[in-house]
Order: sequence, then structure tokens, then C-alpha cells
Amino acid sequence: MATEERLRTYRGRRDFARTAEPSGRAAAAAGERPRFVVQIHDARRMHFDFRLQVGDVLKSWSVPRGPSADPGDRRLAVPTEDHPLEYEDFEGVIPKGEYGGGTVIVWDRGTYEPLTHDRRGRPVDFAASLERGHATFRLHGTKLHGEYALTRFRGGPDEAEAWLLVRKGSARGAGHGTPDPRRARSVRTGRTLAQVAADGAGM
Repeated sequence: MATEERLRTYRGRRDFARTAEPSGRAAAAAGERPRFVVQIHDARRMHFDFRLQVGDVLKSWSVPRGPSADPGDRRLAVPTEDHPLEYEDFEGVIPKGEYGGGTVIVWDRGTYEPLTHDRRGRPVDFAASLERGHATFRLHGTKLHGEYALTRFRGGPDEAEAWLLVRKGSARGAGHGTPDPRRARSVRTGRTLAQVAADGAGM
């Protein structure tokens, strides 16, 4: 599927004359390790947006409680529309009345390694593994490191699709959970949600 088609829903929900969100023009650079980003989004409900670059788009999930470094935490992840690659850098205030209106900060970002293999140990295409409902990957972020898995557990014709995002490994000596989003700082600018909101109001 072409990038234009993948971004049709994303673009259809936004008025780019009102929101500073990117409309999406960049193509993926050949040979580079795929990127990921985690944004905190203070919209109607506070949540984390977890995004993995797959080809020329960011596959996206809304994670209400955020990704955790503790393997004992199983975090609900609800898929949302594909986003353009430039969204990795987006931080600011989406105007009230626009889709997703609220404040966004870049909580973490970096690269990831696809790890899904078949029963014979051969690598499986990452997009194909997501289509099948299970994908494992290793994050190399500023805050998040290590192996994670996304697993679809619901998604029939009569049910909303839902996934679990889980840190792989032993729960003993567990890592830290997700910090308070209102105290968290952007890896891009060091600002909190309140500071980004205040700067947006000042503009």
C-alpha cells in the first residue's frame, strides 16, 4: 500500500491550516535502522502514544498507562491511524476542537531492532509479524531499552482491536514503571506538558 493511502485517515481527520501537526512528506531513508517515538498526549484523556516506523509511516498505538520497563506490567495498547514519519518530532498544542486537541510532548525516542523469527529461527518481515498479531523488538531509546512485544488479543469483527505491550524478561529485579506523565520531561526540549501548554498559550 502506498504511503498516500496509509496516511489517508490521518490527513482526513486534521485541518493543517489550524494544527501544526505535520501533513507528511518525508520518505524513509534506505538502510537506516527504523525509528520509534513515545509521546505523552494530554487530550480528553491523558495517554501515551507509542509509534514504530514500519516502512514510510509510523504504526501507532494509544497506551493509556504508558510503556513500562517492568516485565510484570501488561499494558493495553489500542491501535490508531498511521502517522507520518515527521510526527516523531512533533511537540506542541493541538488546538481545541481539532482531532486529538491537547498538549503533546516527546517523552522518548530512538531506534529499534525487529526480532521476530519463525520456528526455524529465520527473521520474519516486521510488517508481516504485526499483521499476524505478534511482534517482538528491541528498543534503543533515551529512556526505554530492551526487548518488548506487541501481541493482539482481541480484534474480531464484533470487537474493537486491542493489543498488549509488554517488556520481555524476568519480573525479578523488575525495572521502573512509567513515571507520572505530568512530571515527565520531553527528550527533545526538557519541557513538561504544562510548560509546552503555557508556551502554546503565549504564542
